[in-house]
Amino acid sequence: MTKQLILANANLVLENEVIRGSVTVTDGVITALEQGSTVAADAVDMEGDLVCPGLIELHTDNLERHIQPRPKVDWPHAAAIIAHDAELCSVGITTVFDAMRVGSIPSGKGRYLKYARSLSRELLELRAAGALRISHYLHLRAEVCSETLEEEMAEFTPEDRVGIVSLMDHTPGQRQFRDLSKLKAYVMGKNSMTEQDFVDHVAQLREMRERNGDRHEAVAVSEAARLGAVLASHDDTTESHVRVSADHGIRLAEFPTTVEAARACHAHGIAVMMGAPNLIRGGSHSGNVAAGELAELDLLDIVSSDYVPAALLSSALMLGDMWGDMARGIATVTKAPADAAGLTDRGRIALGERADMIRVSRIADAPAVRSVWVQGRRVG
Repeated sequence: MTKQLILANANLVLENEVIRGSVTVTDGVITALEQGSTVAADAVDMEGDLVCPGLIELHTDNLERHIQPRPKVDWPHAAAIIAHDAELCSVGITTVFDAMRVGSIPSGKGRYLKYARSLSRELLELRAAGALRISHYLHLRAEVCSETLEEEMAEFTPEDRVGIVSLMDHTPGQRQFRDLSKLKAYVMGKNSMTEQDFVDHVAQLREMRERNGDRHEAVAVSEAARLGAVLASHDDTTESHVRVSADHGIRLAEFPTTVEAARACHAHGIAVMMGAPNLIRGGSHSGNVAAGELAELDLLDIVSSDYVPAALLSSALMLGDMWGDMARGIATVTKAPADAAGLTDRGRIALGERADMIRVSRIADAPAVRSVWVQGRRVG
């Protein structure tokens, strides 16, 4: 039986413009677009609210926050996954690449254990059971400065919906943590380390990077190809970092830390993604380049919510205001991430596209998500 939905009298955010009009959805696909404020008898009146494509999140640590809401507290995973899914839906995210670390350090003071394979299996089982509202893919954060990357990545298959593999290198003294004082404050606070513990931890990581890093990086590149995943870089800082990324075939750079790296990314045809919290707060909590500076230099392509899901939509509206082009601002969280992740069926309100859409009101410049549709079905 054919199912039809008409959203009328909306400010439709299209790929390159915002128009007053209506969108018709038939069996989960956009089948008509019309201009005007007329509301037919069988349509839903959007009352002039924005209707945007559903937001696409490429890198969020939010699931980990639900799994471990406090240090050393392991929350029941099924409940945590369902709550995470509902939270993302509530802020307009309709497709998410759930970030999970692969590559662990089971020894030493700052040790951490593997979890991605078991957690992702639970997530995929809930998806298959129809328990989740939005579309989920996996984003494997491949930590090259680790002990177990090879065996952890080998546990995944092309059937596991691994959409992105990012090359992560958190060796102290470079990339995100060039400033060791920032790393010290973060790690000592999180792990209750003494001064000597921190010194030992830094030495352990540097030795581990020297021993395993190059091999692990090559493994991650190879495994991304085996899994059919997009390969991303992380925290590129210098032109030489970006050249290595380009040589790997990378076309997505997560959170470059300097203007130099962002410029080099664009010179190599690599899309630049920055964190929404960085943009909204006016700077990086790690002391790296501000997302707003890259936006003003036309070096920002994609935004990720990173650790605050609600920040994704807020940042897109902020960019739309900054650039004087709301369609361009919204594209940083819809079309641009879809293109970067190789998703060809969503990210735009256009004929033939998957009908993932959201209705948004602006109240005191803050976005209020009023409705969410996934493939034409209202889920929030």
